[in-house]
Amino acid sequence: MGCIMRLGYDLTIEQSQKLVMTPELIQAIQILQFNTQELESYVEEQLLTNPILEIQTASPSEGEGEKSSEEYQTKNEDFQPNQDFEPKFESKENTEFDWAEHFKEREYDDISYKQWDYNSEKSDYTYEQFASSEITLTEHLMFQLQFAPIKHSCRNIGRYIIESLDANGYMTLSVEEIAKELGVGQEKVQIVVDAIQGFDPVGVGARNLKECLLIQIAHQGNHSPLVTEVVNGYLEDIAGNRLNNIAKALNVTVKEIQAVSDIIKGLEPKPGRQFGSSSETRYIIPDVTVEKVDGEYIVTVNESSAPRLTISHYYQRMLVDSDKESNISKFLTGRLNSALWLIKSIEQRRQTIFNVVSAVVKYQIDFFEDGTKHLKTLTLKQIADEVGIHESTVSRSINGKYMQSPRGIFEIKYFFTSGVSGISGEGIASESIKTFIREIVENEDPKAPLSDQTMVEILAERGIDISRRTVAKYRDEMNLPSSSKRKRY
Repeated sequence: MGCIMRLGYDLTIEQSQKLVMTPELIQAIQILQFNTQELESYVEEQLLTNPILEIQTASPSEGEGEKSSEEYQTKNEDFQPNQDFEPKFESKENTEFDWAEHFKEREYDDISYKQWDYNSEKSDYTYEQFASSEITLTEHLMFQLQFAPIKHSCRNIGRYIIESLDANGYMTLSVEEIAKELGVGQEKVQIVVDAIQGFDPVGVGARNLKECLLIQIAHQGNHSPLVTEVVNGYLEDIAGNRLNNIAKALNVTVKEIQAVSDIIKGLEPKPGRQFGSSSETRYIIPDVTVEKVDGEYIVTVNESSAPRLTISHYYQRMLVDSDKESNISKFLTGRLNSALWLIKSIEQRRQTIFNVVSAVVKYQIDFFEDGTKHLKTLTLKQIADEVGIHESTVSRSINGKYMQSPRGIFEIKYFFTSGVSGISGEGIASESIKTFIREIVENEDPKAPLSDQTMVEILAERGIDISRRTVAKYRDEMNLPSSSKRKRY
């Protein structure tokens, strides 16, 4: 028998579900993901492209504020702009058009046409909320150059050298290169280099680590040939705490080398790092503030950089007076829908962040009360289940956002941390375990430092069951050396 292939077309009806990413939904997701600064920039862009939107400049009267608070009750259902919206207006003489009532009649949503005034009267600031302006290394050295005992003609050489130093205070150019670039003699450049090496911070202007340390040793008045010899030939052994090797090579006691090691480790290998750098300065505007008031932690979403938006009175009147079939009316209706969606999305962002952070604070209450050692393991799914939203929504609501709390400023991601289960069953965060490890190292006998396996046993006594490899991993992440490198003789 042969096989018969049937060719043709069939008309069938299928029912399927799929999520359509509309421009409005994409915008809402973007707004949720924005941090405070990004939201501010985005609102400024929207104000330029949408004439309907305006920033509310004048504070509403007390009565208006009360009315607004009654009107502005956000519902959980999604707001869907009606593209076929046909406004029906009743003119009011000498009164402002009641947009809130109009939206209610049209079953748009019961949101107000302007954003809620979130406690705008609060304007108390503390010094902890401001970053000080630090003097840079270049500024510090330029000031000293004015009083350096060098000829006035050498000042340009000094400025050139200072501006060529790296962030740690080391020279990036050789004397020969500087002399060639400026068209001067190498002797003159060397005189200026010697002068800069006498500036504060001590060790600045060095060509390498050895020269940096030797400058500092000479500044201390220490002329010990043993210290100089160790710096010149055994810095790697000092870093590895291999003091026995140095003692044998130089035919001295380990205690003498330990004393030399203490002197060297007391020096600053990067003299310039104590000064500010404009390129590294980061200014953080907390997106959420957590305050303890009368024994209760209060969460406030920062709205200072997101201007309160309102509908333009000018375009309100134009929309009321224009023919509903005209191009102007259709354009303004579209812009009105966009403005309402923006206002709604910003409010939903605020509410989502508030709900997520409130759940985090509730879960991590022991951290806020007693410190890092009491931080618990926390996942996105736990908070998602608690708030009743998707994990991806939780992720977007905390991404790149910071919390200011009585214990300092933290990235909100800090509170979502992995860890291990304690003996009693509760989760112990990795940050908590690191705090315990640091505490153990700080309290150990430096002549007999504890091994990673010993720390495993100590942590087990505290109800923390982890392996030696995990202890070593956490120790490395904290830049704590191994027991052999921590040993003192």
